[in-house]
Amino acid sequence: MFAINRRSFLRAAGAASAATLMPGLHLLAASETELEQAETARPISANDHIQIALIGAGGQGQYDTRSAVQVPGVKLVAAADCYDGRLVRCKELWGDDVFTTRDYNEILARKDIDAVIIGTPDHWHKQASIDAMNAGKDVYCEKPMIHRYEDGPAMIECSRSTKRILQVGSQRVSSLIYIKARDILASGAIGQLNMVTAHWDRNSSMGAWNYTVPPDASPETCDWPRFLGTAPKIPFNAEHFFQWRKWKAYGSGVAGDLFVHLFSGTHFVTGSHGPTRGMATGGLRYWKDGRDALDVMLGLFEYREGFNLSLRVNFVDGGEESEGFTFVGSEGTMEIGWDGLTVTRVPREAAPGYTIESFPRATQEQILAEYKKKYPLHSGQTALAGSEKYVAPKGYSDSYDHFKNFFASVRSRQPVVEDAVFGYRAAGAALLSNLSIERGQVVNWNPDEMKLV
Repeated sequence: MFAINRRSFLRAAGAASAATLMPGLHLLAASETELEQAETARPISANDHIQIALIGAGGQGQYDTRSAVQVPGVKLVAAADCYDGRLVRCKELWGDDVFTTRDYNEILARKDIDAVIIGTPDHWHKQASIDAMNAGKDVYCEKPMIHRYEDGPAMIECSRSTKRILQVGSQRVSSLIYIKARDILASGAIGQLNMVTAHWDRNSSMGAWNYTVPPDASPETCDWPRFLGTAPKIPFNAEHFFQWRKWKAYGSGVAGDLFVHLFSGTHFVTGSHGPTRGMATGGLRYWKDGRDALDVMLGLFEYREGFNLSLRVNFVDGGEESEGFTFVGSEGTMEIGWDGLTVTRVPREAAPGYTIESFPRATQEQILAEYKKKYPLHSGQTALAGSEKYVAPKGYSDSYDHFKNFFASVRSRQPVVEDAVFGYRAAGAALLSNLSIERGQVVNWNPDEMKLV
């Protein structure tokens, strides 16, 4: 086994718990659970209550809200959506007193709302976020932050000029698993990082965005013109409305839906601002149902910190649905999965070894004598490897932690863990994939200035 520099990991909710499940297997961050329990038990003063509204009450928006209202002192008071059935569902979930509307501007005009969750299709992220911040609301915006590159600078500037908080919803940056991974990498436990590989594979119809269309879907129950917004004007189409990720007019494809998670995780763990160039390839291999978003995509990206990132998303996977990272260093690897991470260390032997069997015996003896003199304490054999696994507590939710961090910033006015700059750098890097495929070439990116080159 091998030692990992814990540094301030207990404070950061990432250290191994005192209870070791078995040799090399550790339960992460019991301290954070204890903090949550104390937080729940502590009375929330009237001034600390936060009232929120949901804009875009689809599956992701409702999931986000379920996580948000678990944070002590947070209450949903309003919801906006372009489908009447979802407004009914919000009242079923959070009470008849929840104000509902098709027009989110009615929500933004209310003085009793402190913050909004934006779970709209991607092509509405910019406008809804800017409208909310200009109305004095803090914003939790689902990933990807942008639909087009020009969205990013406008959202960043609005957050700065209005002094409103904007947090992007890639929960890995609040995850105790990724906090642990960041500290392990910084400690040098796997040596010099040279490559990161990541994948997100799905083999189900729901995973490929074929979401259920309700039987009452119609121009009467759906505000089609409002849904379209800046998208091309076409006649009402229920599949476009409820399965919008399948079309580029409203979503960003697998790059914006899933690559952006992998970029967020990579950037958080490594501290990088993003790649300097990237290329991608892909296609529609299986889900040929009228969509124009690809179902298979592979990307390769170069980072100035000295490592490459390889990404894969596959909606045609014949095996188990899975997501994961492998960070490859000069002295080991770190793998991140759904519920934890595994670090395997294979230190480089100081002695390089030798291959002398094909030489004359006299030459072999000469080389061997010189070798033993130069490396007297080493045999040239590989050093023993060590492995440590860190798992999250049962029932752990990084989505809850991400909202807890967001609302802590809303109360304190301190910076959030994933602000508009981080969100734009992650989404901007992800959308390089779409751009590379459209152009059929390598695309260059300046991660500091957040500009295409």
